[in-house]
Amino acid sequence: MHVGILTGGGDCPGLNAVLRAVVRRGTQAHAAEILGFRDGWRGVLDDDTMELGTAAVTGILQRGGTILGSSGADPIRATGGVDRVLTALRAHGLDGLIVVGGEGTLGAAARLSGEHDVPVIGIPKTIDNDLPGTDVTVGFHTAAQVATDAIDRLHSTAESHDRVILVEVMGRHAGWIAVYAGMAGGADVILIPEQPFDLEEVCARIRHRHISRTSFSIVVVAEGATPAPGTLVLPEPELDPNGFPKLGGLATLLAPEIARLTGYETRVTILGHLQRGGSPVAFDRMLGTRFGIRAMDLAAAGGWGRMTSRRGQEILDVPLAEALGPRALVPLDLYRDAEVFFG
Repeated sequence: MHVGILTGGGDCPGLNAVLRAVVRRGTQAHAAEILGFRDGWRGVLDDDTMELGTAAVTGILQRGGTILGSSGADPIRATGGVDRVLTALRAHGLDGLIVVGGEGTLGAAARLSGEHDVPVIGIPKTIDNDLPGTDVTVGFHTAAQVATDAIDRLHSTAESHDRVILVEVMGRHAGWIAVYAGMAGGADVILIPEQPFDLEEVCARIRHRHISRTSFSIVVVAEGATPAPGTLVLPEPELDPNGFPKLGGLATLLAPEIARLTGYETRVTILGHLQRGGSPVAFDRMLGTRFGIRAMDLAAAGGWGRMTSRRGQEILDVPLAEALGPRALVPLDLYRDAEVFFG
């Protein structure tokens, strides 16, 4: 059989583990030939490809990023996009596509599958960990570890100078990275999109901490966190070419307000794309590997229109249409656990 594969959307650690597993499983168990499309859906639209044999994926397990490259190209929005996708599949004699992506990439894959009968299998990846249909996504655990390591380092400098340090992490409209890294790193306040914050209450917690126990605080700020209605007015974010809000920089808006309300010296660290880069942790290498094997087995069995999923310790598959479902958000119980350590 002949199978195409692409990695779309934002890069994340663990993508190369997926590619390696698809190629190894495909060639060894299914006598499959694997064709990679460069730069996500853009490679399919522009017919930009590379052969993926065993040699191409040797030694890439520990590497961050993706050897195929990535982009936010959307075949649904592109002029003649659906026809161009079908033309690419026919031109290369492909039985179908394995699509590794997040909300936008898999959303397009689900629509191509459901509305246009394009044979697609999805693999969920995103550091945001907000995709429905799976307990966890490729890339999340590495991002959370990077953020935790940064918080660990910031503790000593915050304590040395009696400062409040705001650490801004990614996650878009979900607070998974903030909660995991904040709890693991011993943050004193965590602000996430799922729980709108009152800055006066945040500052009260900081003042209480400084008066009663110590003279420094670490505040983890998810980039998509929002103030409670009527408490703080923030500027409307710009939109990217696909119509999604451009997030980032919230901590720089909050820092002067916190300094004004508490009187404490305040600093900001925005981790940004550090969370996406570098070598994947063991969990993401394992998850990417297992997802890749499952996806290739699905393709060989004709299981198009499905998405790999982790439920507990099991690797399963669910309808790809689930990628279009409600965003997977941080549950209230988990945030309540984090609140035990606030202030």
